[in-house]
Amino acid sequence: EGRGHPEWPRLLAAHPDAEIRWKLASCPGLPPDVVDLLAADPDGDVVEEVARRTESPVTARLARHPDPRVRIAVAFNPTTPLEAVLALAEDPELPLQWALSERTDLPQALYARLAADPNDGVRAAYARNPGVGQELIRVLAADPEIQVRRAVAEHPHVPLDLLAELVVGDRAAWNALPRISAATPAELAELAGSRHAAVRMLVAQRRDLPPQLRDALAVDPDASVVRAVARHPGLSEELLRAMVARHGVQVLAAVAANPDASGPLLEYLTQHRPGVRKALKEVAKHPRATGPALLACLSDRTSRPLAAAHPALPPEAITGLLADEDHRVAEEAAGNPSLPRAVMLELVP
Repeated sequence: EGRGHPEWPRLLAAHPDAEIRWKLASCPGLPPDVVDLLAADPDGDVVEEVARRTESPVTARLARHPDPRVRIAVAFNPTTPLEAVLALAEDPELPLQWALSERTDLPQALYARLAADPNDGVRAAYARNPGVGQELIRVLAADPEIQVRRAVAEHPHVPLDLLAELVVGDRAAWNALPRISAATPAELAELAGSRHAAVRMLVAQRRDLPPQLRDALAVDPDASVVRAVARHPGLSEELLRAMVARHGVQVLAAVAANPDASGPLLEYLTQHRPGVRKALKEVAKHPRATGPALLACLSDRTSRPLAAAHPALPPEAITGLLADEDHRVAEEAAGNPSLPRAVMLELVP
């Protein structure tokens, strides 16, 4: 925890129990002389832990250690000097597939060699490595395994044309991708004009879009795009209502989660038929929810505890929930700041 006395590391480095020395070896910020002692420890597990954890230049020396476990640990350490890593890469005893997957400073030829591993998990690890260059990215994008191709899409420097191909050919529910997060306004505008809804949806996920682009995506003909942009702050009530009118239940929950959704809009969403349970849950925890909207949420089992805790719920409703058969609901109602003071006093012996 970094709170020990300065002399303790030296005492613990000489402790007869190897497990204690091993735990010491995993601690950050050890004095250089203590690191040197642990690096020469007679117990191989202790030395391996030092090799994996330390930020000391001792890693260059441990890269020549006779125990292959220690040399592998040196390879896993991100702070090992590049020249030592390159020497380890030529070591026939060492399976380095995973060990170098987080290094971003390796030669492209070495990345190509490591990324040719038969294990698709290893190939995926290199496919998302920021140090891997464009040529190898395109090779990995043609990998037969979907796991690898998805990892290429997560690469921060994947070419936009290649990214578009990857997402269009995969029906995955994509989270925010680094390349999209780093895209310039001009690139975003180009992607937003794609004929593929999957590409437009990636742009719609960003929460810092220029207003004009945000509003254009809000009227997209594809529900998946509209659902992705519906949570974006700054959308007008007119646009939010138009989303519901056009796409109905497909966007209801996303519109309910919009931070700028007004009280009347939230009431309108709870009255939508058919209803959507996820939408009620979003309304029940929305800071702008009104009493009528929250009363509607009480009809849903998962939304009921959230609505019971909301300060906008009418006091008489809060009081009634104190006897709810669901203990969670009763507890949330008891903790509601809008519970009448007189009722609070009755609850306290």
